[in-house]
Amino acid sequence: MRVEIHGHRGARGLWPENTLPGMSRAMELGVHALELDVALTADRRLVLTHDLMVSAVTSADRRPLHAGDPLFPYVGKPINSLTLAQLRTLDVGVRLPRHLDDPFALTQVSVPETRMPTLGAVLGLVNAYDAEGVRLHVELKSDPTRPELTPDPAVFTELVVEELERHGRLGNVAILSFDWRIIAHAARLAPDTPRFALIELKTLHWNDGVGDDVPAAARDAGATTLSPEHIMVDEALMAQAAAAGLEVAVWTVNEPVLAGRMLDLGVAGIVTDYPDRMRELWRERGLELPEPIGPLKPVGV
Repeated sequence: MRVEIHGHRGARGLWPENTLPGMSRAMELGVHALELDVALTADRRLVLTHDLMVSAVTSADRRPLHAGDPLFPYVGKPINSLTLAQLRTLDVGVRLPRHLDDPFALTQVSVPETRMPTLGAVLGLVNAYDAEGVRLHVELKSDPTRPELTPDPAVFTELVVEELERHGRLGNVAILSFDWRIIAHAARLAPDTPRFALIELKTLHWNDGVGDDVPAAARDAGATTLSPEHIMVDEALMAQAAAAGLEVAVWTVNEPVLAGRMLDLGVAGIVTDYPDRMRELWRERGLELPEPIGPLKPVGV
């Protein structure tokens, strides 16, 4: 069985997360899959961001879209209250503040004046790289406990599926969410597309009917893969996942020793902020490495 390296938010430990430069570098480094996060703007555009509120860690205000914009500054505002044009004024290429409490700020290369991309822009980038060997893992950000920040799950899922289909990517993509309502809608709209049920202890209660057998509940919700936080992964969970017919992709694993334990338990994929570290571990273990892609050639070459 092939064991995969999934670049988390591109490769958050190395380059700015959920950005075009980060996705480009991760593909050029070599990953089996690019994981990215998607939210919906006030004007129904799909943008890459991990947070439902504009994060002060990954985003910095530069200017208002127009003089006197009452929503400026945009940092701290809900994503769904801002238009794409407003969000595109933010610099998302520098992780702030840069201090010792944030390990990613110490290892991440800044790319100043990077703008928040749309899902369509990322799909276009992957197509420009001709990266058919790289699967996109699109996480739909949704919090059922905060409906004021969260789009309708059916509408949100439909918009994402339509965008993926428009770019011809439904056959090489996976849809991910902690909100299993989205998993169920995806199963209906795109039954042949893999669906990852994300789980962590603090958000399991979001989903109805989750008892002692979490993998079986995820399968019944429409998932084809279980994607747990690493602290939940043990022999018992792996046995339940196998009984439910689900592979396991674990997140977020950044240390090779922990990754080795996960591999020994039989996971099918490791989501990591540092795909470079995982590539070294894959070499040591003789596992199949993902091929580096690119770099892009200039037009006309």
